[in-house]
Amino acid sequence: MRLSVVLFLIAISTVLAGSTTTRTLVFPTESSTSYVELVPQKPLNLTAFTLCMRVATELSGDREIILFAYRTRDYDELNVWRETDGRLSFYLSGDGVFFQVPQLGALETHLCATWDSKSGAAALFLDGKRSVTKIYKKGHTIQPEGTVLLGQDPDSYLGDFDGNQSFVGVIYDVNMWDQALSDSTVQDVSCEHRVPRPNVFDWETTQLKIHGEVEVINREL
Repeated sequence: MRLSVVLFLIAISTVLAGSTTTRTLVFPTESSTSYVELVPQKPLNLTAFTLCMRVATELSGDREIILFAYRTRDYDELNVWRETDGRLSFYLSGDGVFFQVPQLGALETHLCATWDSKSGAAALFLDGKRSVTKIYKKGHTIQPEGTVLLGQDPDSYLGDFDGNQSFVGVIYDVNMWDQALSDSTVQDVSCEHRVPRPNVFDWETTQLKIHGEVEVINREL
C-alpha cells in the first residue's frame, strides 16, 4: 500500500474519531426546580446492578449532594449521594452503605456503584479503581414503577425538592446494567473500551426529560 494511501486512511480515521459527540448535562446553579428525568429501557426490578456516570462538581463543605435518585411512590429505592463529610454512599430503601474514597471535584471522575443481592457485595469504582467491598442488603430487591432523577432528591414522589441537596456541576455518560459487572469490565467502561451494552440506561439512547435550568451540551470527544 502506498504511503499516501496510508496517510489518507489515518487522516480519515482521525476525523471520524474526533467527530463523536455525547450529551453533557450542566446544572449551573443551586436550585429546587432544576432536574432531569431519565426514561429506562426496562423496569428497575433489580437484584443486582452496575450504575456508572461521569461527574464533576465544585461544591464543597458541609453539604450533601444528590448524584442519582430513583424513587417509587413509597420509597427511595436507590439514591447515590456525596455526604456532608465527602464520603460517597448509596441507599436502597433505608440505611445506606458508605465509602471513604477520594472526594469528587472539578476534574471529571468516572464513578460506578455495583451491588449484588445474592452475596450482598457492594463497592464503588473511581476511574476504574475499586473500593473496599462491603456487605449490604443481602436478599433485597429494588422495586419497579418509580422514576429516576438527576439533580434533585424527591422527598415525596416527584416533589419536595431541597435546593440545599441539589446537584451543581456536570453529569453525563450515565449507564446502568442489571448485573454486577466484573472489575475488568468496569475498568473497560471507565476507559471507554467496548463493553456489553447497558440494558437499563444506555446514555447514547436514553430519553431525557429536562426541567428547569439544565443545559444540554453536545460535546465532541
